[in-house]
Amino acid sequence: MVAALTALYTLSYVDRTILGLLVGPIKRDLGVNDTEVGLLTGVAFSVFYTLMGLPIGRLADTKNRRNLIAAGLVVWSFFTSAGAATRSYATLFLARIGVGVGESSLSPAAYSVISDYFPKRLLGVAISVFYMGVFVGSSLALFLGGMVVQALTRTPTLTLPLLGTIASWRATFLLVGLPGFLFVLLVYSIREPRRRDLIQSSAGGTHLPLSESVAQMKRRSASLIGISAAGVFQSMCTFALISWGPQFFQRIHGWNAAEAGRSLAAILLIFGCGGMFFGGKLSDSWLKRGSPESPLVVGVIAGIGSVLFLAPAFAVKDARSTLALAGIGLFFAAMPMGISVAALQRIFPNQVRGQVSAFFLFVLNLGGYPLGTLTPGVLNNYFFHDEKMLGPSLAITISIGAVLMVILFSVTIRPYRRDFQLMVESDRNAALPSTV
Repeated sequence: MVAALTALYTLSYVDRTILGLLVGPIKRDLGVNDTEVGLLTGVAFSVFYTLMGLPIGRLADTKNRRNLIAAGLVVWSFFTSAGAATRSYATLFLARIGVGVGESSLSPAAYSVISDYFPKRLLGVAISVFYMGVFVGSSLALFLGGMVVQALTRTPTLTLPLLGTIASWRATFLLVGLPGFLFVLLVYSIREPRRRDLIQSSAGGTHLPLSESVAQMKRRSASLIGISAAGVFQSMCTFALISWGPQFFQRIHGWNAAEAGRSLAAILLIFGCGGMFFGGKLSDSWLKRGSPESPLVVGVIAGIGSVLFLAPAFAVKDARSTLALAGIGLFFAAMPMGISVAALQRIFPNQVRGQVSAFFLFVLNLGGYPLGTLTPGVLNNYFFHDEKMLGPSLAITISIGAVLMVILFSVTIRPYRRDFQLMVESDRNAALPSTV
């Protein structure tokens, strides 16, 4: 089940990350600047991804989660493929909005499904493995996309059925979008699990009206807001690397798209996945020893490591030194990604988990994704006034994100410990038997 969901998450990240390797052709053909590219790669996707996630989170708590994932997969695959048919910045912007709407169905439903398959003591590793789709998908996009873009540069245009003659880089959207329709078969290999950790509503039964769901979230609002805000600045660091890393090596070191893609893909796959898995194991291990706040402590460590290694990676002049520091820094930065979600799942009853996940993603993607993708471009255009200053722009962006991550995880430790005990003590008596 986790492998199937991780494959879907990987596909979603291929679809959303591939745009980072097309920055050069997009700027050339559409006549846009770095700020507009940042809006395209960040805001176009994230705003509608987050807005649609809120009602979809409610559906994940009340409807069949497998069907919800399948419907979203069809939508995002269609709009990814539709990027090949766009002829202007505005239409490409709209296509990326469609991708965000479709992908908003996956995570809230997947988190809820995983939480029903695994006991709480193993949830950190399970969700961290699922979350590895971020780095596996990004790696595939960078590696395969880099080769494709490099190959297509030799052929300025392509003539395709129905689409006619198009710029060759647009065909990349077809290559990553069309396989999604086949992945629907993978969705239906997953069994819809029985719902566990249910509580009884005030009217009796297991269905919680929206007002009671909101009350459950308010009851633990300090933990929910603190972890979500910390996640914003963690993702600010990783999305800055993923979105602008290829351009950094191409602009500053003169690498081509394939070279940049291969190098960053290796870092994301090895150090990103390694850090996420290690963070999950460390958090679960400390939890078993009686430290419920372990995910947040790991988050503090991750922020410190990001400041010490990931931010300086883009301030050094040697490309190999950049790769070495970025690998170590990414290992730290990735540690809290999956366990932040697991931490929230542990302190909420089943009927609220999809909505909690949607809120977390709402804050994360409305904040972290645009900040990570937009800030370096804004610094380039309006502070440094020089595209060659992308390295300092990335270093500043990552430093800000990492420091704020440390602060927010730290101040949330105490309320989270209290909310964990609240769930253990008060909700134990209200828990009902599992139901379908």
